[in-house]
Amino acid sequence: MKFDNASFEISAALPEQLLPSDLPEIVFSGRSNVGKSSLINKLLNKRDLARVSSTPGKTATINFYRLIGARIVDLPGYGYAKRSGAEKKRWSELIEGYFRQGRNIALVVQLVDVRHSPSEQDLMMVEFLNSLGLPFVIVYTKCDKLKKGQLKESLEVLSKELVGAQSVEKFAVSALKGEGIDSLRSYIKKAVEKTDG
Repeated sequence: MKFDNASFEISAALPEQLLPSDLPEIVFSGRSNVGKSSLINKLLNKRDLARVSSTPGKTATINFYRLIGARIVDLPGYGYAKRSGAEKKRWSELIEGYFRQGRNIALVVQLVDVRHSPSEQDLMMVEFLNSLGLPFVIVYTKCDKLKKGQLKESLEVLSKELVGAQSVEKFAVSALKGEGIDSLRSYIKKAVEKTDG
């Protein structure tokens, strides 16, 4: 696969609008405002391919991006308190509808803000991924927001708090400064090659 020449394909608001799973998919999951769009843009060397919003919970669709040999799937962020009950229900049905279609998922990239303890929804998502037997990694975002000593301490605490993810690979990244991006790209590429192989 190649990270160059990525392009936006479609936004799906309902399970029946999802694209056919005809390529290995790299799925990005995380709470609202965790930095998914910024990370995707950095991985793809694009400034504004994935829309970055200052308003948490604005993205309520599954967004598909086409790469050479793979597809990136950006799930809507979870945990935004101001969503209505009906909106939360639609979100849940959309996400579960996606994962239960037996799609060609090469890797789920589960994002966690390095500055905060994992939320209840973060832990539920890890449990959900484990229950489906899906390959996933934990990516700690916004690492540039902490000093070196604070970052080290936070990573140690988070590794203990993320129950169910102790044995998976973890990456500490900064979409702003590019730290950890090359390592994550390499891991994603290997996951896609493993799926193809």
